[in-house]
Amino acid sequence: MSATGAARPACPGRRRALGAVGLALAAGLFAAAPASAQVPPGAAEVQAYRGLHAAAWRGDAAAVRALLAGGADPNGRDGRGRTPLHVAAHARRLDALRALVRGGADLGAFDADRYDAVTIAAVADDEATLALLLELGASARLVTSRYDGTALIAAAHLGHDGVVRQLIAAGAPLDHVNNLHWTAVIEAVVLGDGGPRHQATLKALLDAGADPKLADRSGSTPLQLARSRGYTAMVRLLEAAGAR
Repeated sequence: MSATGAARPACPGRRRALGAVGLALAAGLFAAAPASAQVPPGAAEVQAYRGLHAAAWRGDAAAVRALLAGGADPNGRDGRGRTPLHVAAHARRLDALRALVRGGADLGAFDADRYDAVTIAAVADDEATLALLLELGASARLVTSRYDGTALIAAAHLGHDGVVRQLIAAGAPLDHVNNLHWTAVIEAVVLGDGGPRHQATLKALLDAGADPKLADRSGSTPLQLARSRGYTAMVRLLEAAGAR
C-alpha cells in the first residue's frame, strides 16, 4: 500500500511521506482484518445451521460420523463459504475436526475470504486446534486472504508466538512477501506493539532463518522500521541477526 502509485523515483522527503501514508493505510486495513475476515458464525447463522454444519459447531463427533456415513457432503458451504471444517475450527471442536477429516473434509479449503482452517486457528491464537490440523495433514504453506499472505504472516502480525513456532516447525515459508510487500518479520515489527509476544515472535522467525534484510515497498528494512518505532528490544534482535 505504500507509494504503490509512484512509478518513478521520488525525492527522499516525498518518498518518506508516501511511505508513511501507505503504512498508516495498510496498518488500518490489517488491524481490521481479523475482525472482518475471521468472524466465527454468528448467532443467526448457527441457528440456521442444519446437518454437518450444526454438528460441527456443537462438536458432536458421533453425529458428524453418522451424517457422513449417510452421504452428507463433508465440504458443503454456508453463506460465507465456510465448510463444516471451518466451523469446527472456529468452535475449537477437536473431535468433530477429526471426524470430518476422516470423512473426507478438505483441509485446504478456503472460505469466502480465502482463509483456511490453519489460518483461522492461527488468528485465534488457538494452538490446540492448529496442532491437530497440522497432525491431520493440513499445510502451513498455503497463500491465503485478500492480502496474498500466509498463516505465519497473520500470526506474526498478532504476536501469536506459540502459533508462529508451530507453523515454522511445519514448514511455513519464512520469507513469503504479501501484496503489501510485507514479510512475517516486517509485520511483527510494523503491526506489533513491540512487547514481549511480538519480541518472541520476531526471535522465533530470526532463529529459524527468516531474512532480516528484506525491505518493504518503500525500501525500509525491519531494522529501520523497529528503530523508527523505538522498539529497542527488537532492534537488538535484528542487529544480532545481521540486519542493516
